[in-house]
Amino acid sequence: MTPAIELIGIDKRFGAVHANKDITLEIAQGSIHGIIGENGAGKSTLMSILFGFYSADKGEIKIKGRPVKIKSSSDAISFGIGMVHQHFMLVDPFTVLENVVLGAEGGRLIGPALAKAREELTRLARDYELEVDPDAIVGELPVGLQQRVEILKALFKGAETLILDEPTGVLTPDEADHLFRILGQLRDQGKTVILITHKLREIMAITDHVSVMRRGEMVATKETKKTSVEELAELMVGRRVLLRVKKGKAKPGQVVLDVKNLTWKDRKGVARVDNVSFTVRSGEIVGIAGVSGNGQSELLELISGISKPSSGQIIFEGKDIGILGDPRHVREEGLAHVPEDRQHRGLIASFDASESGILGWQYDESLGRGFRLDRQAVVARSKKDMLEFDVRPADPLLRSGKFSGGNQQKIILAREIGRDPDLLIVGQPTRGVDIGAIEFIHRRIIALRDEGKAILLVSVELDEIRSLSDRILVMFAGRIMGERGPEANERELGLLMAGVSKDAA
Repeated sequence: MTPAIELIGIDKRFGAVHANKDITLEIAQGSIHGIIGENGAGKSTLMSILFGFYSADKGEIKIKGRPVKIKSSSDAISFGIGMVHQHFMLVDPFTVLENVVLGAEGGRLIGPALAKAREELTRLARDYELEVDPDAIVGELPVGLQQRVEILKALFKGAETLILDEPTGVLTPDEADHLFRILGQLRDQGKTVILITHKLREIMAITDHVSVMRRGEMVATKETKKTSVEELAELMVGRRVLLRVKKGKAKPGQVVLDVKNLTWKDRKGVARVDNVSFTVRSGEIVGIAGVSGNGQSELLELISGISKPSSGQIIFEGKDIGILGDPRHVREEGLAHVPEDRQHRGLIASFDASESGILGWQYDESLGRGFRLDRQAVVARSKKDMLEFDVRPADPLLRSGKFSGGNQQKIILAREIGRDPDLLIVGQPTRGVDIGAIEFIHRRIIALRDEGKAILLVSVELDEIRSLSDRILVMFAGRIMGERGPEANERELGLLMAGVSKDAA
C-alpha cells in the first residue's frame, strides 16, 4: 500500500542549529506511528514542517504518493492532516460546537454551519467514542474532554492523518486508556495516527511502528512488537540507560514537616488547597500524585513561603513557617525548593548560569558582603556545581536560556541540593527533561534520601511517583484523597486522581 506520508530528505536549520538533518520517513496508512527522541532531537520541528508551521530548507513531502507543497497549516488541513497540540488551541468561552466549526464556517451565515457541525459531531461521537456535550462551554470542561474537542476539530475538518503531541501529559491513567481506545478505533477505520511522546511504555502499548530521533537525525525505525523499552531508550540517548532507579528500603526518622489542616483560597474565595494534612520524615520521599491543576502547585508555594495560608499550619522542624510568608526566611530555616516551572520560577533566562545558580542564596556571606557580590566566588561556586551535577556545557558565563531543559534543571538542583537542606520540595523534577538527565536526577534524589534528608515530591508522572516515593499521597480538587505505598497499581491511583473516594478505590 502507498504510504500515507513520505518525508524525503527533509533538512531544516535555525541559524547555527541544524534541527533536522536529511530525514527520510515513511508512515503507513491505517497505522499508529510513534516518534520519540530527547529534547532537541528535532521531532517537533519535523512535525511542524509536516503541519505547515515551518518550511523545510530542503526535501520533499508526499501524501499518498503525491508530492505536495505545505506552506501553512491551512495547506496541511486541505491535504487531510490534523494536529492536536500539547497545549490546546481552544477558545474557552465558546461552546464545543463553536470551537469545532471555528475556521470552517463556510460562509457568512453561521446557522447552517452549526447545524451541519452538530450532525457531524453526533456521527463522530458514535463512531469513535468521542462523546461530549456540543453545547458545553469548553473552558468549563475537564482537560480529558477538551482533548476530545481537539480531536473532533481535526476529524470535522477531514483529517485522514492525525498528529498528537504528548497527548497523555494532562490525563489520568483511565483517561489515557480511553484515548488509546479512540486512537485504536481511528486506526481500525483507516485513519493514520502519528504519536509524539516521551513515554516509552505508551509507545509499546499503542503503536505499530516507532521511529527514533537523536540530535536532528533519524537513527532507527522499528516494528514495535519487535523492540523493547530498553532498546528504544538506548537508541534515544546513545548509551544504556537505567530506566528504574534502584533504591533500598527507606529508614524514616523524625518528623521534619508537619502540615496541619492547611487551606488556601484564591481571590474568588475558592479553596485551591482544602484542609490538607500530612507529614514528611527524615530519610523518606513522600510523593504527591494527581492530574495537574488539583492544588499541587499551590501547596508547594505555601510550603516554600511564596504564598501565605488562609488557615492551618506548616510546621517545619518544630517551627510554624506558614506565618513567615517569605521564601528567604524559609530557606534560612533549612528548606530548599525546586519549582515546577523552571523558566519562570527556577532561573532567569537572561542571567548567566552562575547568577541563576545563586538565586535565593545571594545573601550568603560566602558569596559577598552587603549589597556587593564577589563575582569570582560566584563563578567558582557555579563551576564546582556544574562539574558535580554534570551540567553541559560546564560554562558558568553562558546565558541560562541557552542551556537545554535538562541542563537548566541540573543548575537548579545543584543550587538547592548543594545547600545541604533538611527538607527538599521538588515540583515536576523531570518535566521536559531528556531521558539521560532523568536517570541522573532520580539518582541524586535517592542519594539525598539515603543521607537522611526529607523530600516532598510532586509529579504528574505516575511512573516517576511510584519509582521514587516511599509513600504516595493523591490530590484531587485541593484535597488529599488517600495515601498508598509505591506498590499501588495505576488503576487504584488513577481512581483517586479522578476524585473517587479512598474507600471506593
